[in-house]
Amino acid sequence: MKYICTVCGYVHDEETEKVSFSSLPPQWTCPRCGAEKAMFDPLEEKKEREYDGRENESTEQGQGETKLSDGVLAAIFSNLARGCEKQYRAEEARLFAKIAAFYTSLSDNDTDASSETLDALIGQDISQTYPAARKTAEENRDRGALRICTWGEKVTRIARSLLSQYRKGGEELLKESEVWLCTVCGFVYIGRKPPELCPVCKVPSWKFKSVDGGEI
Repeated sequence: MKYICTVCGYVHDEETEKVSFSSLPPQWTCPRCGAEKAMFDPLEEKKEREYDGRENESTEQGQGETKLSDGVLAAIFSNLARGCEKQYRAEEARLFAKIAAFYTSLSDNDTDASSETLDALIGQDISQTYPAARKTAEENRDRGALRICTWGEKVTRIARSLLSQYRKGGEELLKESEVWLCTVCGFVYIGRKPPELCPVCKVPSWKFKSVDGGEI
């Protein structure tokens, strides 16, 4: 059986590796991007929802309305901006970034920023927000929006992976390491130097820039 990393697409093939996925220790992480074991999905059981930008099958969601906070809206529009950047849609990226900055300026009063709350919000984006956006894009046959959803979800999964790593390692996670941001897809890597290739979008290391926590 095969298992795929939902962050970078790395596949653990039990037959090739001669190691069953279930036997891997809980602390095992993706050898390519560092995502935790829980962020892998069984490849055979995945629907036709690939992480390469192709159209995805619709996912039915509840009809209830949810009020999003300014901080959540800022994150959503920031992800959309990065998705547009990936598609070389500079004007759309600029507009989404401007909207993200507007909601960021209003989010100073968002006081509940605990790791538990952040993880719950990120999980909601992955399980509800992106599937709903993808469904709308599919109904309107908007291929550009579908690709934006794909890359936005990638960035969101990256954020969840980093949050999980931080909750386990705390400040020690950053000791003698730097935070590297892929300027193409938004992948964030923690280490002394950036990876030779981005595990998500495959651009070379010079596309990464070193950032501090406030820039991400």
